Amino acid sequence: MRSTLDSIFTVGFGVNLGALSGSNKKGAAFARAFDDASEQVLYRFLDPLWKAKRLLGVLSEAAMKRWVGTINDFVYAVIDKKMEQMGRDGHEFAKKGDILSRFLLEREKDPGCFGNKYLRDIILNFVIAGRDTTAGTLSWFLHVLCRDQRIQDKIAREVREATSTGDRQDAGGVEEFTARLTEDAIGSMHYLHAALTETLRLYPAVPVDVKCCFSDDTLPDGHAVRRGDMVNYQPFAMGRMKFLWGDDAEEFRPERWLDGDGVFVPESPYKFTAFQAGPRICLGKEFAYRQMKIFAATLLYLFRFEMWDRGSTVGYRPMLTLKMDGPLYVRASPRRSTRN
Repeated sequence: MRSTLDSIFTVGFGVNLGALSGSNKKGAAFARAFDDASEQVLYRFLDPLWKAKRLLGVLSEAAMKRWVGTINDFVYAVIDKKMEQMGRDGHEFAKKGDILSRFLLEREKDPGCFGNKYLRDIILNFVIAGRDTTAGTLSWFLHVLCRDQRIQDKIAREVREATSTGDRQDAGGVEEFTARLTEDAIGSMHYLHAALTETLRLYPAVPVDVKCCFSDDTLPDGHAVRRGDMVNYQPFAMGRMKFLWGDDAEEFRPERWLDGDGVFVPESPYKFTAFQAGPRICLGKEFAYRQMKIFAATLLYLFRFEMWDRGSTVGYRPMLTLKMDGPLYVRASPRRSTRN
């Protein structure tokens, strides 16, 4: 979670958050408040009295107010700092490629187009999209690989073959490895791509989703929906339906995504709904895959992972995204070859 938070803040906002290193206490407080607030948003769907609690400022909504305050203070500080950089650096600032800088440059052309509250909402949406979903998927990915060393070793073998340079397949440390982690190398890791997709099938980042009907319509099964109706669907349950995926639907099997030549073959997004479909399909899909493949390839190149306690179970934390209830305790040992 801390790693993907650092990543999205660097790419999205040009800010070195320092969450992974623990060097930024305000960043750590923001991350905790963001998690707690996200959980409380979900509980609001189950609590008919949440509006009254918010009005009175008591119980869970009193805590929610504190969390939102922490989030706002941090995000507005990020925006103010970027604005100071823009005023100080001038022409050099225009060369920055992060998303927040681009928004600020557009606002400079038309000061009335949007305010800081709009920018805050942009930042928080990117945090949800670029941090929670990716980190959650990578956590479940490591969990399933700890349960099946054959698949873990197969991915590690593919990573080493894709990044090998002649007979120096296992040579070099992390810096040499990441230098070989090119666009072509990442694109050739079909089994890793399949394993991540299989993780998303069984553990979708958004387990339950809802859409609002904009006009009267009829669903494919003949059910009529009217304008304003809310239609729920459950990617978590859909990923386990034998009707959709066959008798082995609950089995983690990356091979189901590969053709006879070992090349990844995608399914219809209306069947595999982890990234939604149609006009609402996830804009960050390719970014998410790229981020997860780089992260997973680097970890599996360096380490072999096992569960710290083989008999332990992993639960779910009720949030808008599918997160584990607590940390995933693993044992990491150096992976010195494709057979170790």
